Amino acid sequence: MSQWSQVQQLEIKFLEQVDQFYDDNFPMEIRHLLAQWIESQDWEAAANNEAMAMILLQNLIIQVDEQLDRVSQEKNLLLIHNLKRVRKLLQGKYHGNPMHIAVIISNCLREERRILAAASMPVQGPLEKSLQNSVVSERQRNVEHKVSAIKNSAQMTDQDVKYLEDLQEEFDFRYKTIQSLEQNDKNSALIKQEMLALQAMLNTLDYKRKEVLSKIGRVIHEIDVLMSNMLTEELLDWKRRQQIACIGGPLHGGLDQLQNCFTLLAESLFQVRRQLEKLDELLTRLTYDGDPIPVQRPQLLEKVNFLLYNLFRNSFVVERQPCMPTHPQRPMVLKTLIQFTVKLRLLIKLPELNYQIRVKATIDKNVSTVSNRRFVLCGTHVKAMNMDESANGSLSVEFRHLQPKEMKTSAGSKGNEGPHMVTEELHSISFETQVCLYGLTINLETSSLPVVMISNVSQLPNAWASIIWYNLSTNDPQNLSFFNNPPAATLSQLLEVLSWQFSSYVGRGLNSEQLNMLAEKLTGQQVSYNDYQLSWAKFCKEHLPGKSFTFWIWLEAILDLIKKHILPLWIDGYIMGFVSKEKERILLKDKTPGTFLLRFSESNLGGITFTWVDQLENGDVTFHSVEPYNKGRLSALPFADILRDYKVIMADNVPENPLKYLYPDIPKDKAFGKHYSCQPSEVSKPSDGGGKGYVPSVFIPVSKIFNDSTEPHSPSDLLPMSPSVYAVLREHLSPTAIETAVS
Repeated sequence: MSQWSQVQQLEIKFLEQVDQFYDDNFPMEIRHLLAQWIESQDWEAAANNEAMAMILLQNLIIQVDEQLDRVSQEKNLLLIHNLKRVRKLLQGKYHGNPMHIAVIISNCLREERRILAAASMPVQGPLEKSLQNSVVSERQRNVEHKVSAIKNSAQMTDQDVKYLEDLQEEFDFRYKTIQSLEQNDKNSALIKQEMLALQAMLNTLDYKRKEVLSKIGRVIHEIDVLMSNMLTEELLDWKRRQQIACIGGPLHGGLDQLQNCFTLLAESLFQVRRQLEKLDELLTRLTYDGDPIPVQRPQLLEKVNFLLYNLFRNSFVVERQPCMPTHPQRPMVLKTLIQFTVKLRLLIKLPELNYQIRVKATIDKNVSTVSNRRFVLCGTHVKAMNMDESANGSLSVEFRHLQPKEMKTSAGSKGNEGPHMVTEELHSISFETQVCLYGLTINLETSSLPVVMISNVSQLPNAWASIIWYNLSTNDPQNLSFFNNPPAATLSQLLEVLSWQFSSYVGRGLNSEQLNMLAEKLTGQQVSYNDYQLSWAKFCKEHLPGKSFTFWIWLEAILDLIKKHILPLWIDGYIMGFVSKEKERILLKDKTPGTFLLRFSESNLGGITFTWVDQLENGDVTFHSVEPYNKGRLSALPFADILRDYKVIMADNVPENPLKYLYPDIPKDKAFGKHYSCQPSEVSKPSDGGGKGYVPSVFIPVSKIFNDSTEPHSPSDLLPMSPSVYAVLREHLSPTAIETAVS
């Protein structure tokens, strides 16, 4: 079943999450129509390879064209219209940046896998619950409603200012008319009556001026309250969601909605500013004793400018955190002299600012890090923000060619450059720019989340552990001394993040039983998730009891093993993986002989083994576990083929495959049949022909087990043997002779 088919079978609450990340950047119609083709392409690799991304984009357009031909024959007018629109989008927005569509599709597929994993979990984790709080959703709706109301109020005040201007022009005309009369004419009763009318008009003008100033004051107050409370909370929530998404959590949305709110508020403030300028113009043409404009206008203008300064400063955000294209799922870990990308956005989207704002990137500016090492950024570190590069037309800038380089020390050599670079040192990438608009000059600054600098890819696992721990433990965006005294983490939240590592990186998260095993491995005991606090040292620095590696390095090696060698089996859910030897025997002891399960080795890094249950002649139950397979052996022989072809030689018996049923009772071929690389060849004999008369060779893993052994078996004597070789041996040797030869 395709991934998209599984998505369509989800409950409505999960389908609503899927709906949130499909938009005009990558329409859901294309995901639906091209589901099989899309899932068969390597979008993750294309996101880091421009040539590959261009080929995939061209092939995607070809696929759309084929669908367009099909629906044209069916005369489906709506679908024809939508597909033409999508084709235009793909050709227009992504032709100059094909890697962008690869990133979008890769993220969508990743998020689908995460949601599928979440749907299979019995309960939602505490972090994800907090991100989907109904109170937060209600606040988002309230912010949008209030922003819309403020915009309407500002527009209504425009009409009041226009009415005031018209009234003053009429007063000015009538007053100047009287002033132009001769002195004798001014004493007439008619003129005196006109003067009384002018006084009444002046009273109305005074009332209207006070009314307009009052309305402007209310609009400013409403904007101030909204910015100080709900909008600030919304922005902080988005930044927290971004932190969580960076470490494998749910993809964060809501930035477009925030941009809409920021832009409308900025437009409203500039509108109010123009209204105050118009009042100043009216003041120069007419003033009087008790005129409210010269008293109130300066204070209101100062408040408007103050709000604009704050609004612009808060609107300058890092939309996508620094990330090496070669490791898209390990953001904020940067390797010296390797390019990384980072994207910024100004949430105030005004056409006047297009290509007018130049952003400069620096590293460790005006901050004191815990390290003596210092870095500079090489490459293009000044670029202009524009609305053309982003698929959604946002005012943004993406740096794609920045490289961190370590500066030489005063002694003339580099600092700690080399394999021992400390992965707990945090650094900050800063961005600055200046906005000049309508007489205002506003300096803007923002920074990335803390990054870790490495000089060797071997340091990446520990560096990524630092990123996980930091973003799990704090929402402070700039605590560069965090690891001077790292706080403990709640076990329940840490386990949730560990499950995210699997759902985001290898397509399937961990269930409660697997998380229980990890919890026991971390703590050495059965504990309550909610109460237990785990230290940073226990997670990443202290070796596991009796082992030469830490918990995190052990887990990271398993992730790497799954990704490179057993991914389809993991996604299908057939690898139990995290189960102790003791629990393994409890599960198997009452099962049919030949029942087996797959688990990750606790003693070998990046190893997977299988254990099966057998029954002796006296009725006793025995267990057999093979020596763990690591990536070296799995590179030579696919794991599914190993399970199919595995043989055991026991005493005088003919070699046979002891693996019959995957726990609990799934026939082995039913579980793994679709993953076999090919069906076993028929055993053939050497032919008498010429150079082509070779016996086909197939490697078969073979173990030898002694009946009189009472210890757990560790078949370090696994041998490769082809079916044809075994057939020839059986023709000329007895099983005992074969056993002797193998031993």
